Amino acid sequence: MNRQAQAAVLFLTGGAILHAALTDLYLRYVKAGLQPLLVAAGIVLIATAIATVWYERQAARVPDGGGDADRGGDGRQAARTSTGDGPEPEQRHEAAADTDTDTGRGAVDAAAEAPARTADPDAHAHAHVHHEPRISWLLVLPLLALILVAPPALGSYSAMRTGTALQKQPWGFADLPAGETIRLNLVDYAGRAAYDHGRSLDHRHIKIAGLLALDRDGTPYLVRMALSCCAADAQPVKIGLTGRIPPVLRPDSWLEVTGTYTAKRTKDPVNDGIIPFLDVTEVKPVKAPRDPYDESWNG
Repeated sequence: MNRQAQAAVLFLTGGAILHAALTDLYLRYVKAGLQPLLVAAGIVLIATAIATVWYERQAARVPDGGGDADRGGDGRQAARTSTGDGPEPEQRHEAAADTDTDTGRGAVDAAAEAPARTADPDAHAHAHVHHEPRISWLLVLPLLALILVAPPALGSYSAMRTGTALQKQPWGFADLPAGETIRLNLVDYAGRAAYDHGRSLDHRHIKIAGLLALDRDGTPYLVRMALSCCAADAQPVKIGLTGRIPPVLRPDSWLEVTGTYTAKRTKDPVNDGIIPFLDVTEVKPVKAPRDPYDESWNG
């Protein structure tokens, strides 16, 4: 892969990263807080590509000064010869004899090699042609995947095969707003239900939105995938649903659930983490959020 091709790949990669960072596409890969770093990385790659092309063109415009140096050397040699500043006559005679001998041997060797050059005049040129390894073009495949394929956010399949992230007790819980019905983040409710034993949740109606998942027994769970850095380290936070559950449930749909705290809980079969439950009184479908991952969990 030559310099121009490298610059093209750098430019396209930087443009793809910049496009993803300036749209919601980057949220499929990393948490929202990393957007400034992605923008900076895209700008650096584009600037590097432009600089590579500029330096390559500057190098091509530099003239070759080797010929002048050679001509200058020949002129000085001719000047020394004409002014007599050279070898003695005997030495010149011996040098001429050696030159004639070498010339004769060179002529014989050239005559012997002439048929081979005549038979294949391009053989010598082809012997020195070096091609870049074609496998280097595989570097373009991740770029094409980033541009052409927008992966879906992690869903119920990953959630039910990964242990819950709810394994550490939070340092504390903030006071909840006043009112009979409050809207809570799923992670906040799960932490209060598991480790605060619902003391701040009693006699309150709670609204929670999340992704629907079903286990092998058909038990419904509301899930949010929590990120520490990127989608590769995502872990689910799950709450079980009990009470007035609709008869037909579709996994990976987004629901807003209204209910009350219940002391019911179970253990995650993957890592034995705590999964609290919510006693459901109302369920309605909602549109998937702009950011499908939850950043509020830092455990």
